[in-house]
Amino acid sequence: MPLFCGASERRHPEASVHGHVIDRNTGEHVPFLVVSLKGTTVGTSTGDTGHYFLEHLPQGTFILQVSGVGYKTASQEITLKDGVALEVNFLVEEDNVMLDGVVVSANRSETTRMMAPTLVNVVEMATYDKVNATSLSQGLVFQPGVRVENNCQNCSYQQVRINGLDGPYTQILIDSRPIFSALAGVYGIEQLPANMVDRVEVMRGGGSALFGSSAIAGTINIITKEPVRNSASISHTTSSINGTSAFDHNTSLNASIVTEDNKMGLAVFGQNRQKDGYDHDGDGFTELTEMSGQTLGMRGYVKTGLYSKLTAEYHHLQEYRRGGDNLHLPPHEVMIAEQVRHSINTGSLKYDWFSPDERHRFNVFASLQHINRESYYGAGMDPNAYGETMDLTWVAGGQYVYKFENCLFMPADLTAGLEYNQDHLQDNMWGYDRLTDQVVRIGSAYLQNEWKNTRWSFLLGGRLDKHNLIDGVIFSPRANLRFNPTEKINLRASYSYGFRAPQAFDEDLHIDNVGGIVSMIRLADDLKVEKSQSVSVSADMYAQWGDWQGNLLVEGFYTDLSDVFALTEIGVEDGVLIKERRNESGARVFGGNLEGKLAYKSIWQIQAGMTLQKSDYKEAHAWAEDVEAVTTMFRTPNLYGYFVTSYNPLKQLMLSLSGTYTGRMLVEHHAGWIDANRTERTPDFFDMNFKAAYDFRLHGNIKLQLNAGVQNIFNAFQGDFDQGPDRDSGYIYGPSAPRCLYLGVKLSY
Repeated sequence: MPLFCGASERRHPEASVHGHVIDRNTGEHVPFLVVSLKGTTVGTSTGDTGHYFLEHLPQGTFILQVSGVGYKTASQEITLKDGVALEVNFLVEEDNVMLDGVVVSANRSETTRMMAPTLVNVVEMATYDKVNATSLSQGLVFQPGVRVENNCQNCSYQQVRINGLDGPYTQILIDSRPIFSALAGVYGIEQLPANMVDRVEVMRGGGSALFGSSAIAGTINIITKEPVRNSASISHTTSSINGTSAFDHNTSLNASIVTEDNKMGLAVFGQNRQKDGYDHDGDGFTELTEMSGQTLGMRGYVKTGLYSKLTAEYHHLQEYRRGGDNLHLPPHEVMIAEQVRHSINTGSLKYDWFSPDERHRFNVFASLQHINRESYYGAGMDPNAYGETMDLTWVAGGQYVYKFENCLFMPADLTAGLEYNQDHLQDNMWGYDRLTDQVVRIGSAYLQNEWKNTRWSFLLGGRLDKHNLIDGVIFSPRANLRFNPTEKINLRASYSYGFRAPQAFDEDLHIDNVGGIVSMIRLADDLKVEKSQSVSVSADMYAQWGDWQGNLLVEGFYTDLSDVFALTEIGVEDGVLIKERRNESGARVFGGNLEGKLAYKSIWQIQAGMTLQKSDYKEAHAWAEDVEAVTTMFRTPNLYGYFVTSYNPLKQLMLSLSGTYTGRMLVEHHAGWIDANRTERTPDFFDMNFKAAYDFRLHGNIKLQLNAGVQNIFNAFQGDFDQGPDRDSGYIYGPSAPRCLYLGVKLSY
């Protein structure tokens, strides 16, 4: 347990506090931890020497706390008086299993992972670094219940799947706001650079009561980086794809500055990526797309008072990607081409206020995302396959939290909020006579009360959504129970309701090439709302044996779907293969997640997880007329998992080994290269990666890191791709890339 080391006081014209933070095990000062007065905006960093200083402080009794990645939070009650300068020193202990990690996805307010009413897993940036992930998608797979898959040879369209359900069942948020639109979801999880992310929160199970439509399988909340100290870094990585002349170059930069009084801060980030197209089987058609992308963004804050703060975030993304054959020619002069150009602008503004006694918390926010996409999805040198898409999404709202000292039988937090979300999508494919002009307007109100103490938590809540494409108002209730029989054991049970509206989703906006023609998805005229009910139970257990720390998570889940959405191939119309999204009678998904963490100081750590699950339609479903109907959902392996381990024999040296396992699953295989439609059962895959990194201290806090590694060491890549212009571009499964060797360099301050 974190311990307060010592305090003293001396006279000073104003109230102030200073001191240092020391690692209990090593006796060394700990740099770059955050020291703050709980319940205020006052805070600073311990700096590179492990010392801190806070001045111009209000009078009164406060909790002074120190926190940071890799350490347990320590706190001490202090009394501040004018003319008194306090010295407060801390001893802190390592936290290598994220016991005290802060999450916001569980109840829309900051709380520790252990005290959260529902289970939230956190992907820290340390994990992204260990696996050399440069995009959001590359790090998401290192969580139980989560898979990321490539669904297209021509454009590298990716989906994230949680607990056996495909991409549109997952709600993706940026800083807790649902501005990740259907269009953004087509390529977005690969487009977002890892260096803009502070952490990723993954909440499995229904979340419509918190975040609205589509939060059925789970919620992914991307928390962007906030400035905490003056720092800067620039890095470059070059990867060779399977030892060929195809390379992936990635350059990223980060910088942050905080004023001396800590009242203003600004963090900026940028990324430039250049990736060659890759043809695995030598047929002249790419399996991995050519890509060029640039991202530039910022997040900043202004502390408008001791109890208020204004935060702004903005980023711009520009990307070009192209797949098919003869990438150097215009797309209408080749046999197959998928080419898209994106220009994306995303921004948000949030104002937070809380009362001095911490009884009241209030925030208002507004977020906006604009996407412009120029595209070509064509086959057979079609000059009419160009298109243009525009999407404007914005959301605004407010939230109020009241803290009861006692509400009926224990302390409680009452949370109430209002939101309005609008998404206007215009997708124009002139050559195929397809025009989508979809306006989605959702007005929402939510209310929840969480009774909680260190042992118990009871949460009851619900959300009302008025969706313009749905008759009536949708009510989404939730109930959560947490019981801590001991300080280190968390038992949870939850129930949640979810829904998906009958609207165009991300995969509906993508056009496949199948058998030399294009394939499109359309919505059935009588498509009804898809509804879900989910329950889960879990045990989250922590232990410490001297310098060893461990965590074991066991979770069971069950989701029942009614009027479930399913795709059915209905034939060729005007030279286009049509798939229709219809309602099936229902489906059920059930299974369990198992995850373990073990760490010895900061020297050795391992994290591993596996999912055993089953996803079935209640009645057999045939995706085409000439294939056998089956109850099993496609692209849902019954078994999958991951592991990440790191070893630091020296403080400057990091060695890591990671991998993912994907079990056998059913996939669709359309006729073209093959004579007739077939349902295929894929082999299983094991994808292993290795990385070594060494830090050189150049001067003061300036460090140079050299790193190298291999991704997909055993080259576990699909071996039965279709070939030629008649291939099914969607017949792709397994690891997203073959063996890749990379070298990297990073300069940081």
